[in-house]
Amino acid sequence: MTGATGGWFHRVWHSDVGYSFRTSPVAVGAAVVAFVCIFCAVFANVVAPHQPFDLATLELGDAFLPPAWAQDGRAKYLLGTDDQGRDILSAIMYGARISLLVGLASVVLSVLIGVSLGLLAGFIGGRLDAIIMRVCDVILSFPAILVALLIAGVGRAMFPNASTLVAFVVLVLSISLAGGGGWVQYARTVRGSTLVERNREYVQAARVTGVTPLRIMRKHVLPNILGPVMVLATIQVATAIITEATLSFLGVGAPPNSPSLGTLIQVGNKFLFSGNWWITVFPGLMLVMIALSVNLLGDWLRDALNPRLR
Repeated sequence: MTGATGGWFHRVWHSDVGYSFRTSPVAVGAAVVAFVCIFCAVFANVVAPHQPFDLATLELGDAFLPPAWAQDGRAKYLLGTDDQGRDILSAIMYGARISLLVGLASVVLSVLIGVSLGLLAGFIGGRLDAIIMRVCDVILSFPAILVALLIAGVGRAMFPNASTLVAFVVLVLSISLAGGGGWVQYARTVRGSTLVERNREYVQAARVTGVTPLRIMRKHVLPNILGPVMVLATIQVATAIITEATLSFLGVGAPPNSPSLGTLIQVGNKFLFSGNWWITVFPGLMLVMIALSVNLLGDWLRDALNPRLR
C-alpha cells in the first residue's frame, strides 16, 4: 500500500481504535472468522470445489453421502451431500453469499431511512418529531419477525411469478422495514444524538452565518453522530442475516433457485430425523459463525468508540 491508502491505513492502525483492536484477542479472532466467511462467500465461484446449483454437474447417485470422515463418506465431498447430490460445502459458500448480500443491503437501506428520519425529527422537532416517533412506537409494538413475515408474504402474493431480483428486493424491504432490526433503531438513535448536537456552539454559529438547515444537518450534524450509527449497523448486520434465514426457513425468503443459508437449513430439516444430520447442521453452523463474529466485532467497536472506557 502506498500514497493516500497507505497513510490512511497507518493512521488507523496506530490510532486508539487500532490499538484497541490489536490488543483484543476476541476482536482479532472474530475479524479472522468474519474475513474467512466473507471471502469464501464472495469468491465462492473460485474457492468452492463444486458447482452445486449447476444441474449438469449433479449426480443423483451421490445423494445423502455423509461427511468425508464418516463411514461411506467420500473425500471429494468434505461435508457430505444433500438429497440431490449437491456438495454441502459448496452450497454453504454460495448460500452465505446470498445471506450476506441480503443482510448488507437491508442494513444499508435501514441506515438511509432511519438516519434521514432521525435527523429530521431531532433537528426540526415539533410536530414532525412527534409524528415520526409515534410511527416508530407503532412499528416497535409489533414483533419484528411478524412485520417482516407479513411484508414478505404480501410481496410473494402480489408478485407470484416475480424474477429473482424482484424477490430479493421484497426480501430486503421486509427486513429493512421491520421494527426490531430495521430503520426504527437508527431513527431513534440518531434523533437522540441530534437533540444534543443541535444546541452545540458550532450549529448555532452556522445558523447565525445563514447556513441552510439542510446543509447544517448534512455537513455539520451528521458527521458528529456517525459513531453510534456505525456501531449499531455492525451489530444489525448479524440481526438482518438471522432474520433473512428465518424468513427463508419459513418459505418466504430467498427464492429456491438462489438459496441462502436459511433455505439450506430448511431443506435439511426435512431429513434431520432420518439420520442425515449434516444437511442442516453445517449450514446452521455457518450461520452461527457469521452472526457471532459480526456481533463480537460490533461489541468491540462499541467499546472502542466509547471514550469512557479508554
